[in-house]
Amino acid sequence: MGARVIRIGTRGSALARAQTTLIATALIEAHRDLEIEVVTITTTGDRSQATNQIGPDWGSGVFVKELEAALLREEIDLAVHSLKDVPPVLAADLTLAAIPVREDPSDVLVTADGRNLEDLPPGGRVGTSSARRSAFLRAARPDLHFELIRGNVETRLRKLGEGQYDAIVLARAGLNRLELDAAYVVLEPRLLPPAPGQGALAIQARAGDREVISLLEQLHDPATAAAVRAERRLMANLDGGCRLPVGALGTPRADGGLHLLGGVARDDGSLSVAEAVGRLDAPEELADELTERLRSPGAGERRPMVYA
Repeated sequence: MGARVIRIGTRGSALARAQTTLIATALIEAHRDLEIEVVTITTTGDRSQATNQIGPDWGSGVFVKELEAALLREEIDLAVHSLKDVPPVLAADLTLAAIPVREDPSDVLVTADGRNLEDLPPGGRVGTSSARRSAFLRAARPDLHFELIRGNVETRLRKLGEGQYDAIVLARAGLNRLELDAAYVVLEPRLLPPAPGQGALAIQARAGDREVISLLEQLHDPATAAAVRAERRLMANLDGGCRLPVGALGTPRADGGLHLLGGVARDDGSLSVAEAVGRLDAPEELADELTERLRSPGAGERRPMVYA
């Protein structure tokens, strides 16, 4: 009998392909009798980003819908996503079968010479397509101009190099996975809470496909999964994604606990940042507790935001 062929669906960007290669390699190492076929699928987000038709608050799911449709049509066996692109509510009949060990979830400020946020020139131009990044960084530097930037990671770095921006904000995980050389400083999570799920990968499969799900068991990291479950629950509770900019970071502790940092930017021009510690085996309960703290008047840290 020939090798079992597993078809992995992925977006066509260099980062998506690099992430898919990580998963394909891990699968083959875990199951030597597998043969991997990579199927590249263009998503709505890819098409809209290429034509600059998506605004800074494009909502969730635009980078995964076509991959999910291909799964449901059984054209692929699994799909690899950046978890931050996956909506809190999954498509019917699909499941997140595995969440591997997470890369660094931090955001980074990239400049020509690696300078800090406080060292950017007054009125400097910062390129980002994220309402979350703009909202939280504007609270620290209200004089800066946050301008929309489009394209993949390499394109954004090229635009920075051409002088179109004084700085850009990227996910450190993407730079690491692409092994790109860039001058940056890490932005502390309390200053800029990462997007829920940032740095983590999600392997999606059909909920009833027990064979494929069993193949993915060795790739799953329970601690990472618990952390991102808390983050995604907090995002869903606070109505993040297409409405309020929400950041969250769950950090597993050596004592079996889970630390959860969360932040939300509100329509009234303020933002709150708060944190709590709970059990690693009860991430949703911890997220619900932190949600109430962030919703309560005076809870957490509220900082005025000034819009340019």
